[in-house]
Amino acid sequence: MSLRRRVTAAVAGLTGLALALSGCLYAQIPPMAPDTARSLAPQTDSVDADLLPYYGQTLTWTDCGSAGFDCTTVTAPRDYADPSAGDLQLAVIRHRATSGEPLGSLLTNPGGPGVSGVDTVRDSLSLVADENLTAAYDVIGFDPRGVGQSSAVTCYDAAGMDAFLYDIPPGARGSEERNAELEKRQTDFAQACERGSDGLLPHISTENAARDMDLLRAVLGDATLNYLGFSYGSLLGATYAGLFPERVGRMVLDGGIDPSLDGSASGIAQAVGFENALRAFMADCLTRSDCPFADSVDDAMSDLTSLLERVDARPIAGGDGRRLGADTLVTAVLAALYSDQSWPYLRVALTGAQNGDATVAFQLADFYNGRENGQYPSNTLEALRAYNCVDFPDEGDSDDAALQKELEQKAPVIAPYWLGPDPCAAWPAPPTGTRAPITAPGSPPILVLGTTGDPATPYTEAQALASQLSQGVLVTYVGEGHLAYNKGNACVNGAVDDYLVNGVVPDAGLRCD
Repeated sequence: MSLRRRVTAAVAGLTGLALALSGCLYAQIPPMAPDTARSLAPQTDSVDADLLPYYGQTLTWTDCGSAGFDCTTVTAPRDYADPSAGDLQLAVIRHRATSGEPLGSLLTNPGGPGVSGVDTVRDSLSLVADENLTAAYDVIGFDPRGVGQSSAVTCYDAAGMDAFLYDIPPGARGSEERNAELEKRQTDFAQACERGSDGLLPHISTENAARDMDLLRAVLGDATLNYLGFSYGSLLGATYAGLFPERVGRMVLDGGIDPSLDGSASGIAQAVGFENALRAFMADCLTRSDCPFADSVDDAMSDLTSLLERVDARPIAGGDGRRLGADTLVTAVLAALYSDQSWPYLRVALTGAQNGDATVAFQLADFYNGRENGQYPSNTLEALRAYNCVDFPDEGDSDDAALQKELEQKAPVIAPYWLGPDPCAAWPAPPTGTRAPITAPGSPPILVLGTTGDPATPYTEAQALASQLSQGVLVTYVGEGHLAYNKGNACVNGAVDDYLVNGVVPDAGLRCD
């Protein structure tokens, strides 16, 4: 049985729960000249003849129902290598620049893979871009292929997703009985995705999504791509830069992901990131009167381990018939660790679990899983699976015991709940992605933001990405939580805004406390 990590790529935390050195030559990079190469006409230079119908299409924008927003649909080929294989649709939203003539379009991606860019821009524009950016640019959100309102991956209805995510399998953790049931669930889920997704699964990949971004750039009338990507969106942007370095405009990658790490290495890095964030939470918790733990951080971590084991053995009944097992409680913990503003919720959830009350823990887990009032209005988790199973190469027969031992040493509280049967073993679309450094030679400067206490996209990965890019510029935010931009730090926002609006590259080794 091959094991895969619990989370393959981080879901971006742009909408927080509180709301419901590298080797780059920084000093030698000159300020960028303003990008004035924009036309309202589609950009079709250097486009293969069989792609001209796509790159030459004219967009029809319609009112989205909110002031300043309009929407359109873009047709893209399912397979860029064989455009005759059929089309798919990409949903796009635009918030028009609020001051004068825009510098151009600023494409954004909120992460995932699988988070809706249309919904994020429409519902949370201020979290994506501050007033300086919304004044200077037409801010563009889009649902990548397979996601949301674009041609989407579809697997289960709400009842099916509830069973898949929350039902507690029989048998002891790690037993053959339990693993057999988990493998069956993964197989059933994969088959449902194949039935419901109209043949899309082989074409849902980060490389294809990056090619879609070049198509969007062209039909929006921009000669180069200006881009602000968060979490997984940093990998999407870096992939674009690797494919089209000469078409990169001003690009910011927040929560940088190392594209060279294989699945196992990336999974361990992320598990360690969450374990470290959990320790930071405990250190803060122990200073609070409502903390359910006491004594030292090590004691608190040990008590949490005991709580998880207790819930694993005796799940807590919820008010809606679901039972809170250890896996769902861990999901709740992970959800709250994306932002230190969510730590109060985690204190309440863990206090409740200690007292047999699953209410707040289910609220946190539901947030993470995209569950609202018993429904799943987005397909984030389904799309995430589709992207990851195609993007990450099969590692073959891994040494599961060694992997588990490493996890137990580096992330002892999280380790028992992190690995399980390979969710991609039964996936109907073969993996086509590769894991390798992205250098993007010939690109202009690309900003990579890394947060020292980021659990989901660890700081070491941002450092690695910035060092790989031939013109990578690392900006460090010294803080807790996922991502750096628009988190209330004037240093980070000032650096990003000055770069995107004025083309000023930050000083070498900029650190923002």
